Amino acid sequence: MAAHEYECPACAGVMEFDASLQKLKCQFCDTVISVDEYKKMVSKKESESANHAPGGFHDQMTAEDADNAGFGEDKNVYLCQSCGGEIIADKTQGAATCPFCGNNVTFKEVFTKGRKPDYIIPFKLTKQQAKDKYREYAKSKKLVPKAFTNESHIDEIKGVYIPYWLFDASAQGHLDAECTKVRTWSDKDYAYTETSHYSVSRDGNESFTMVPVDGSSHMPDELTEAIEPFNKEGLVAYDEAYLAGYVANQYDVSEAECAKRARQRITNSFSSDMRASVSGYSSVHVVNNTINIDEKKVNYALYPVWLLNTTYKGQRYLFAMNGQTGKFIGDLPADEGLVKKYYFIYAGIAALAMIIFEMIFKI
Repeated sequence: MAAHEYECPACAGVMEFDASLQKLKCQFCDTVISVDEYKKMVSKKESESANHAPGGFHDQMTAEDADNAGFGEDKNVYLCQSCGGEIIADKTQGAATCPFCGNNVTFKEVFTKGRKPDYIIPFKLTKQQAKDKYREYAKSKKLVPKAFTNESHIDEIKGVYIPYWLFDASAQGHLDAECTKVRTWSDKDYAYTETSHYSVSRDGNESFTMVPVDGSSHMPDELTEAIEPFNKEGLVAYDEAYLAGYVANQYDVSEAECAKRARQRITNSFSSDMRASVSGYSSVHVVNNTINIDEKKVNYALYPVWLLNTTYKGQRYLFAMNGQTGKFIGDLPADEGLVKKYYFIYAGIAALAMIIFEMIFKI
């Protein structure tokens, strides 16, 4: 098993994928190189050294060694090829940074066990943009403690590639509904209401492409779905060089397990579209809604997400930003002092209004 490093061809420094440039950039000498160029360079270097494999250090401890070291069965321990330091990672983690020398590495075998990603959406937004979005989001909430508007309050921020299963399917359905149209009018003597009843049927079909379902058990579905949609036009063929400088996880929830959620999402969307086609009525009561889903193709991709962690009064808060579009979500606490302040202000205004109201009507 190998830990692949992203070494600058000019100075041997650490290279990261720069979201603003969409290229690999050296953090020391600012050398910039495209992913394709870097891939060709590495391929050529590996070909030249194929018959000169080094001995000595192993790339990874054995599972028994890791367990004996106290890391447990859910961890892999890699040896950094630059400094020899140990990199401890979850078994599903496919990219990391050496904590000793800062080298960015990918663990090739993680993405060769099971299915290799077909596509990836590279990060489009930078860490600083994620921080700015966090502050903007916090400032938009009036009752949030002031600490949350301070960048230094962020405990951790990291760019993570989340594994997604992308489902293609077609749906066919039939809908029956009981509908009414109500008409009212009046003359000088009476008001009239006329209610007409209708039986309405709809038959339809719809195609769905790349419906995403999060394939990581570590990420709450409500969180990953809240930062959708991702723009499918940004998908490119998977290349591990895009992982440089970020964390990347292999799926630990299988395609079969995610298919149920995909079918539910397709069913909900198709049902909504079918219901929306019944319009122009005063009331609509659906009495039958039959849907059949024909699954087609399943792709596997990595999508970019910025994750921010912070703590407040001993409680942990998690925020997420779509690394492609910038959509930001998260839960924020309310400042008890501000809540009380606004309560008394509005209560005072309401009481004053009542006094004025009573004075007016007593006059």
